[in-house]
Amino acid sequence: MTFNLMIAGVGGQGTVLASKLIAAAAMKNGCNVRTTETIGMSQRGGSVFGHVRIGENIFSPIIPLGKADAIIAFEPAEAVRQLPYLKNDGVVVACDSAVNPITGSYEASVMLNYLQTHAPRLIILDGRRLSGTPNAKTLNVALLGAAAQSRIFPFDADTLKEIMPDILPERFLEMNLNAFELGREICP
Repeated sequence: MTFNLMIAGVGGQGTVLASKLIAAAAMKNGCNVRTTETIGMSQRGGSVFGHVRIGENIFSPIIPLGKADAIIAFEPAEAVRQLPYLKNDGVVVACDSAVNPITGSYEASVMLNYLQTHAPRLIILDGRRLSGTPNAKTLNVALLGAAAQSRIFPFDADTLKEIMPDILPERFLEMNLNAFELGREICP
Protein backbone atom coordinates (compact mmCIF):
# COMPACT_ATOMS: atom_id res chain seq x y z
CA MET A 1 0.00 0.00 0.00
CA THR A 2 1.19 3.51 -0.81
CA PHE A 3 0.40 6.66 1.15
CA ASN A 4 0.75 9.93 -0.77
CA LEU A 5 0.86 13.27 1.05
CA MET A 6 1.11 16.82 -0.30
CA ILE A 7 2.38 19.51 2.04
CA ALA A 8 1.62 23.05 0.90
CA GLY A 9 2.59 26.46 2.20
CA VAL A 10 4.56 29.56 1.37
CA GLY A 11 8.20 30.39 1.88
CA GLY A 12 9.19 30.58 5.52
CA GLN A 13 6.38 28.39 6.88
CA GLY A 14 8.50 25.27 7.35
CA THR A 15 7.12 23.11 4.56
CA VAL A 16 10.47 21.43 3.91
CA LEU A 17 10.98 20.69 7.61
CA ALA A 18 7.49 19.16 7.83
CA SER A 19 8.34 16.84 4.92
CA LYS A 20 11.57 15.79 6.64
CA LEU A 21 9.80 15.04 9.91
CA ILE A 22 7.14 12.91 8.23
CA ALA A 23 9.72 11.04 6.16
CA ALA A 24 11.86 10.36 9.24
CA ALA A 25 8.85 9.07 11.19
CA ALA A 26 7.88 6.77 8.33
CA MET A 27 11.44 5.42 8.08
CA LYS A 28 11.54 4.85 11.85
CA ASN A 29 8.37 2.83 11.37
CA GLY A 30 10.17 0.67 8.76
CA CYS A 31 8.57 2.20 5.66
CA ASN A 32 10.16 3.16 2.37
CA VAL A 33 9.88 6.89 1.64
CA ARG A 34 10.42 9.19 -1.32
CA THR A 35 10.19 12.98 -1.00
CA THR A 36 10.74 16.05 -3.10
CA GLU A 37 10.03 19.73 -2.64
CA THR A 38 9.28 22.50 -5.07
CA ILE A 39 10.57 25.69 -3.56
CA GLY A 40 10.28 28.23 -6.37
CA MET A 41 10.08 31.80 -5.15
CA SER A 42 9.90 30.80 -1.50
CA GLN A 43 12.23 33.57 -0.38
CA ARG A 44 9.59 36.06 -1.53
CA GLY A 45 6.60 34.33 0.03
CA GLY A 46 5.91 32.14 -2.99
CA SER A 47 4.44 28.66 -3.06
CA VAL A 48 6.34 25.81 -1.50
CA PHE A 49 5.01 22.29 -1.67
CA GLY A 50 6.37 18.89 -0.88
CA HIS A 51 5.50 15.42 -2.06
CA VAL A 52 5.88 12.63 0.50
CA ARG A 53 5.29 9.08 -0.71
CA ILE A 54 5.38 6.19 1.74
CA GLY A 55 5.15 2.52 0.77
CA GLU A 56 6.55 -0.24 -1.38
CA ASN A 57 7.48 0.03 -5.07
CA ILE A 58 7.64 3.82 -5.21
CA PHE A 59 9.87 4.74 -8.12
CA SER A 60 9.19 8.46 -8.29
CA PRO A 61 8.82 11.03 -5.52
CA ILE A 62 6.21 12.94 -7.54
CA ILE A 63 2.57 12.27 -6.68
CA PRO A 64 0.39 11.96 -9.79
CA LEU A 65 -2.66 14.20 -10.06
CA GLY A 66 -5.64 12.74 -8.23
CA LYS A 67 -3.54 10.32 -6.14
CA ALA A 68 -2.79 12.19 -2.88
CA ASP A 69 -4.38 10.57 0.14
CA ALA A 70 -4.01 13.82 2.06
CA ILE A 71 -2.98 17.46 1.79
CA ILE A 72 -1.63 19.38 4.76
CA ALA A 73 -1.84 23.08 3.97
CA PHE A 74 -0.33 25.82 6.09
CA GLU A 75 -2.63 28.38 4.48
CA PRO A 76 -5.93 28.26 2.49
CA ALA A 77 -4.84 29.42 -0.98
CA GLU A 78 -2.10 26.81 -1.08
CA ALA A 79 -4.64 24.13 -0.11
CA VAL A 80 -6.78 25.17 -3.08
CA ARG A 81 -3.73 25.28 -5.37
CA GLN A 82 -2.85 21.64 -4.55
CA LEU A 83 -6.43 20.30 -4.56
CA PRO A 84 -6.09 18.69 -8.05
CA TYR A 85 -3.65 16.21 -6.47
CA LEU A 86 -6.23 14.94 -3.96
CA LYS A 87 -7.97 11.57 -4.37
CA ASN A 88 -11.75 11.43 -4.51
CA ASP A 89 -11.83 10.26 -0.89
CA GLY A 90 -8.80 12.21 0.33
CA VAL A 91 -8.54 14.52 3.34
CA VAL A 92 -7.35 18.11 3.58
CA VAL A 93 -5.96 19.45 6.85
CA ALA A 94 -5.70 23.23 6.46
CA CYS A 95 -4.94 26.26 8.56
CA ASP A 96 -7.55 29.00 8.15
CA SER A 97 -5.10 31.92 8.30
CA ALA A 98 -4.17 33.56 5.00
CA VAL A 99 -0.64 34.57 4.09
CA ASN A 100 -1.12 37.18 1.44
CA PRO A 101 1.23 37.03 -1.54
CA ILE A 102 3.55 39.92 -2.27
CA THR A 103 1.47 40.76 -5.36
CA GLY A 104 -1.77 41.47 -3.48
CA SER A 105 -4.23 40.02 -1.03
CA TYR A 106 -7.18 37.68 -0.86
CA GLU A 107 -9.92 36.74 1.57
CA ALA A 108 -9.24 33.45 3.32
CA SER A 109 -13.00 32.86 3.57
CA VAL A 110 -13.26 32.57 -0.23
CA MET A 111 -10.65 29.80 -0.31
CA LEU A 112 -12.14 28.06 2.72
CA ASN A 113 -15.60 28.08 1.10
CA TYR A 114 -14.08 26.57 -2.03
CA LEU A 115 -12.42 23.85 0.04
CA GLN A 116 -15.67 23.10 1.87
CA THR A 117 -17.35 22.56 -1.49
CA HIS A 118 -14.56 20.62 -3.24
CA ALA A 119 -12.60 18.68 -0.60
CA PRO A 120 -14.15 15.27 0.22
CA ARG A 121 -12.97 15.44 3.84
CA LEU A 122 -11.83 18.72 5.35
CA ILE A 123 -10.30 19.59 8.70
CA ILE A 124 -9.93 23.34 9.15
CA LEU A 125 -7.83 24.52 12.06
CA ASP A 126 -7.85 27.93 13.71
CA GLY A 127 -4.49 29.52 12.90
CA ARG A 128 -4.75 31.93 15.83
CA ARG A 129 -4.94 29.00 18.24
CA LEU A 130 -2.19 27.08 16.45
CA SER A 131 0.07 30.13 16.54
CA GLY A 132 -0.59 30.50 20.25
CA THR A 133 2.68 28.78 20.97
CA PRO A 134 5.67 30.87 22.10
CA ASN A 135 6.83 31.12 18.49
CA ALA A 136 4.50 31.42 15.48
CA LYS A 137 7.21 29.69 13.42
CA THR A 138 6.03 26.40 14.91
CA LEU A 139 2.73 26.47 12.98
CA ASN A 140 4.07 23.70 10.73
CA VAL A 141 4.67 21.34 13.65
CA ALA A 142 1.31 22.23 15.22
CA LEU A 143 -0.38 21.26 11.95
CA LEU A 144 1.55 17.98 11.94
CA GLY A 145 0.23 17.36 15.45
CA ALA A 146 -3.33 17.95 14.26
CA ALA A 147 -2.82 15.71 11.22
CA ALA A 148 -1.30 12.97 13.39
CA GLN A 149 -4.23 13.23 15.80
CA SER A 150 -6.65 12.80 12.89
CA ARG A 151 -4.79 9.55 12.05
CA ILE A 152 -4.03 10.31 8.43
CA PHE A 153 -0.45 8.99 8.60
CA PRO A 154 0.47 5.31 8.26
CA PHE A 155 2.15 5.60 11.69
CA ASP A 156 1.01 6.96 15.03
CA ALA A 157 1.51 10.40 16.54
CA ASP A 158 4.04 9.11 19.07
CA THR A 159 6.35 7.96 16.28
CA LEU A 160 6.35 11.45 14.80
CA LYS A 161 7.00 12.98 18.21
CA GLU A 162 9.84 10.55 18.96
CA ILE A 163 11.88 11.54 15.90
CA MET A 164 11.78 15.27 16.59
CA PRO A 165 14.89 15.27 18.83
CA ASP A 166 16.80 13.64 15.95
CA ILE A 167 15.81 16.32 13.41
CA LEU A 168 15.26 19.58 15.31
CA PRO A 169 18.03 21.64 16.88
CA GLU A 170 17.97 21.30 20.66
CA ARG A 171 17.26 25.00 21.22
CA PHE A 172 14.00 24.70 19.21
CA LEU A 173 12.93 21.26 20.43
CA GLU A 174 10.77 22.17 23.43
CA MET A 175 8.76 24.84 21.60
CA ASN A 176 8.13 22.43 18.70
CA LEU A 177 7.07 19.61 21.02
CA ASN A 178 4.65 22.03 22.71
CA ALA A 179 3.30 23.10 19.30
CA PHE A 180 2.87 19.46 18.26
CA GLU A 181 0.83 18.74 21.40
CA LEU A 182 -1.24 21.91 20.89
CA GLY A 183 -2.10 20.72 17.37
CA ARG A 184 -3.14 17.34 18.74
CA GLU A 185 -5.32 19.00 21.38
CA ILE A 186 -7.25 21.28 19.05
CA CYS A 187 -7.80 18.82 16.21
CA PRO A 188 -11.56 18.28 15.89
